Amino acid sequence: MAVAVRVRAAAAGDVPAVLALWTRARSANASTPDTPEGLERLLADNPGALIVAERDGAIVGVVVAAWDGWRGNMYRLAVDPGHRRRGVARALVRAGEAHLAARGARRVTALVAHEEADAVGLWEAAGYVRDATIARFVRDL
Repeated sequence: MAVAVRVRAAAAGDVPAVLALWTRARSANASTPDTPEGLERLLADNPGALIVAERDGAIVGVVVAAWDGWRGNMYRLAVDPGHRRRGVARALVRAGEAHLAARGARRVTALVAHEEADAVGLWEAAGYVRDATIARFVRDL
């Protein structure tokens, strides 16, 4: 059953609620620490990139839709466990796509852990295709 949510760009006042949601819905694969300073930097450096879904005034979903001037990237998609399978994630993905398209993106990459079947299924249902030719390399700084 779909629920009515309002999807919008996050504001500085949303930082505590976003951090709390990420704590409740944290993926075991999320290895970067979540801090207020990090989110405040994202809001300042990439306006509109942090997108939230709210219902009855509470933030129930979030995604980062970042534009680097070349490509669009979506990551850290999370929906409160009590609001899953109701269209919240799909609404966030579509809002992220609209934000990135408005910035000039013609291609979007979604970062998804291979073993998270629900997340993989969501992205596939949203029309994304697994890239079997590109490997991702990471290094902590």
